Amino acid sequence: MRDYSEFSQRIFALCADEKDEIAIMASMAAELYHSFEGFDWVGFYRVTEPDLLKIGPYQGGHGCLTIPFDKGVCGAAARTKKIQLVDDVTLFEGHIACSSATCSELVIPILDSRDVVRAVLDIDSDQPAFFNAQDSQFLTEIMNRLFAPVWG
Repeated sequence: MRDYSEFSQRIFALCADEKDEIAIMASMAAELYHSFEGFDWVGFYRVTEPDLLKIGPYQGGHGCLTIPFDKGVCGAAARTKKIQLVDDVTLFEGHIACSSATCSELVIPILDSRDVVRAVLDIDSDQPAFFNAQDSQFLTEIMNRLFAPVWG
């Protein structure tokens, strides 16, 4: 199990009183990418128009620029408003291979106070079955706390 206590202290200190969503996303992506071995790509996809995600701040190799809600793991998270924890991306119907090195993926939707998806956090690993329910739980709690002042 990964220890998120030190990470959460750093990210909350970095983003204290921050209201700009892009600044928060950039800080979160950088901190996650550099804090945990095996997080090979960390980034946000933002809802920029109905049923479309566009790449936001990220760390790692190039990501897909746009992802429709009906495509891939990120699209599934945005469409269903549910966390997608994928142990083997080759078994996920409709997976978009932005990187051939990706084996497993965790995508967490970020919703505002009206239950509208505003973005998703996407984390890829080159190791199969790398993520677990504790990762999704801790990261969801952290993001809810970071983005609540921004989106209510």
